[in-house]
Amino acid sequence: MADEGPRKGSVSALVGRTNGLTKPAALAGGPAKPGGAGGSRKLVIKNFRDRPRLPDNYTQDTWRKLHEAVRAIQGSTSIRYNLEELYQAVENLCSHKVSATLYKQLRQVCEDHVQAQILPFREDALDSLVFLKKMDTCWQDHCRQMIMVRGIFLFLDRTYVLQNSLLPSIWDMGLELFRNHIISDKMVQSKTIDGILLLIERERSGEAVDRSLLRSLLGMLSDLQVYKDSFELKFLEETNCLYAAEGQRLMQEREVPEYLNHVSKRLEEEGDRVITYLDHSTQRPLIACVEKQLLGEHLTAILQKGLDHLLDENRVPDLTQMYQLFSRVKGGQHALLQHWSEYIKTFGTAIVINPEKDKDMVQDLLEFKDRVDHVVEVCFQRNERFVNLMKESFEAFINRRPNKPAELIAKHVDSKLRAGNKEATDEELERILDKIMILFRFIHGKDVFEAFYKKDLAKRLLVGKSASVDAEKSMLSKLKHGEPWGQRGLLALGQRAAPVPLLGRTAGLSCVTECGAAFTSKLEGMFKDMELSKDIMVHFKQHMQNQSAPGPIDLTVNILTMGYWPTYTPMEVHLPPEMVRLQEVFKAFYLGKHSGRKLQWQTTLGHAVLKAEFKEGKKEFQVSLFQTLVLLMFNEGDGFSFEEIKMATGIEDSELRRTLQSLACGKARVLIKSPKGKEVEDGDKFLFNAEFKHKLFRIKINQIQMKETVEEQVSTTERVFQDRQYQIDAAIVRIMKMRKTLGHNLLVSELYNQLKFPVKPGDLKKRIESLIDRDYMERDKDSPNQYHYVA
Repeated sequence: MADEGPRKGSVSALVGRTNGLTKPAALAGGPAKPGGAGGSRKLVIKNFRDRPRLPDNYTQDTWRKLHEAVRAIQGSTSIRYNLEELYQAVENLCSHKVSATLYKQLRQVCEDHVQAQILPFREDALDSLVFLKKMDTCWQDHCRQMIMVRGIFLFLDRTYVLQNSLLPSIWDMGLELFRNHIISDKMVQSKTIDGILLLIERERSGEAVDRSLLRSLLGMLSDLQVYKDSFELKFLEETNCLYAAEGQRLMQEREVPEYLNHVSKRLEEEGDRVITYLDHSTQRPLIACVEKQLLGEHLTAILQKGLDHLLDENRVPDLTQMYQLFSRVKGGQHALLQHWSEYIKTFGTAIVINPEKDKDMVQDLLEFKDRVDHVVEVCFQRNERFVNLMKESFEAFINRRPNKPAELIAKHVDSKLRAGNKEATDEELERILDKIMILFRFIHGKDVFEAFYKKDLAKRLLVGKSASVDAEKSMLSKLKHGEPWGQRGLLALGQRAAPVPLLGRTAGLSCVTECGAAFTSKLEGMFKDMELSKDIMVHFKQHMQNQSAPGPIDLTVNILTMGYWPTYTPMEVHLPPEMVRLQEVFKAFYLGKHSGRKLQWQTTLGHAVLKAEFKEGKKEFQVSLFQTLVLLMFNEGDGFSFEEIKMATGIEDSELRRTLQSLACGKARVLIKSPKGKEVEDGDKFLFNAEFKHKLFRIKINQIQMKETVEEQVSTTERVFQDRQYQIDAAIVRIMKMRKTLGHNLLVSELYNQLKFPVKPGDLKKRIESLIDRDYMERDKDSPNQYHYVA
């Protein structure tokens, strides 16, 4: 019974008439069970005594039928036999150990057929396109034939071939035969590859080609596993040569935007080729080849030829495309980064370094910063490296001209916060101040900004020219709460006796901070003084009402704490008796409430409202105190010389010339100058202009107080430099106190780390010598470049 399984299989295979076999008589029926015709009959099936055997010549006859069917398939003619019958015949042969022979015979038939197919391809007269179409037809026919052959011999493929790992499947056998006898032929392969490359070249040059033919032929090479060795290497080599030549030629012929558009178009075309007919494994080397030859080899040339132009004209789409393309190439972003940084430095330096552009410097810088920010945001996708390098570049160029940018930024803030600035709403003003603060953070000499800002703020508050208290306090908050860049300037030397009072000032120095409480505390004190002054004036007016009848002058006084406000040079002038009397009344009132204090009148900051009568009618003038003194003289007479006015008022020469210029040479000419001219000279005469006319009732002439004189500017700058000396001294003493002994070079290096304003080595050397002279430190007796701290 051990053979039961196989025998049952044989029985099932041989039942009925199959391929010329007849059923054995024993299977035709069984003996009737005794008991009559009406009794149940029992069918008994017994095993064969002998193993079933194929009829004589069965193998030869069956192979002949199979061979005939295969030839019919190969010849594209009809098959005389039923496909099911042929499949069954193969199964029978395989079941009777004929599989090996059957496989060999099938392979031989296929090989003979494939060998015969190569002959038409060896004709030299064939056109390239005809050759390719013929090859495609041959390949398509071969595939179709092998599918049909495999369908008939499927049982052989799934049993015998599957069990023999060394044998290729029927399909793989067909591929192997086609590869060995057709594609491996040198001439055939060469013509096929050359033909494909020619078609691709034509398509690249703009011609329409049969893409389905290319897809089919390249699919054939891939299926035959010769794609990489026979096609891809040669294809990439030709691509490399094509784009190398094209890149060189177009870089000479085209502008950068056109060239970049061409590169994008080429990359898109090659990507489409990969999708349409190339093998996907070709994508990476192909795209890399295009990027290298059209971009990688020309990075510097593209940037030198076109980047500055694109940035100058703010060509956002082209810059976006450049960034995207350069990001694809190794080293592309870095090259773009460096050239972009150089552009910012060059463009910015041109704005900062030219004194003729000082008037518009800050506005130009703000517009340039907006433009650069937009490029970073839109074109460079907020790339952190570009953002950081932009900041470094701005910091580099804005400090190439020491101090002046800081001064002009402070003045620009002043122009925005001054009354009469109707350019912006509150929201727009807030945005402008935020942008100015960004420029402010790039500056090294922030102490220069602080000095000029403080002086301008004082004028705005005292002359009543501040546009908005809210805007002023908003700016103050921005200065206070920004990031500190170094709070190292505070050093109190109260513990030791200083040989010279100079160092004692360091305890009161404002901290060299980007935005911090040390500087803003004084500004906050200025605001407090203005608020306290209002309260004092309310009480003073009540006091005056309780006294005798009010005089013709209404006095308002601002009490300023000296430590908070800029330093003003007192100027003694000859005030009218009414003003002097009021001053004394206020002084008595104030000192009565605050004993021990000292009042010092600052005439340069005073202003007044005068009433005047002309032929046209009454007018009011809003003027400075100096203008007031000059105009009041004309109550006593119609005309005076320059020298007479100077003698009567006591105003300093240059200040008087400015004052007379504003009254006799400006838009509102209350006085007439003789001789006429823009400058006030010695000997000039001034007459009251009784014919004065103006469309307004109240006329402002005190704008002269808001204008900064050259002397004021020089004085402010000198104060900044003086304060810097104190900070250098404090830093040197602090370092030496901590280190006790230090070499000159190390001390200078440490000072550069701590001081955040520009300083020259020569200036540091002078301060070191000064401290040695004042016994804060001493030189080493043996080594002059070595210093010791003197405790």
